[in-house]
Amino acid sequence: MEKLNSKLYLQNCYIIKENERLRKKAQILNQENQQLLLELKQKLSKTKNPNGSNHGSNNNLSSSSSASGQS
Repeated sequence: MEKLNSKLYLQNCYIIKENERLRKKAQILNQENQQLLLELKQKLSKTKNPNGSNHGSNNNLSSSSSASGQS
């Protein structure tokens, strides 16, 4: 029984470590996504309003942190 318990403990430690690694990767990807979204919004804004006017612009792009696994 102790051997099984030790094996399960080690598996659990591995899963926790892997989960932390994946969480960090998801956070980095989410930050990159947010930056790209901001750049896209800026480019669209410049394209729609070449003279700098904000009248009639349609900035309906929205971001979501759900893809990063954050609650």
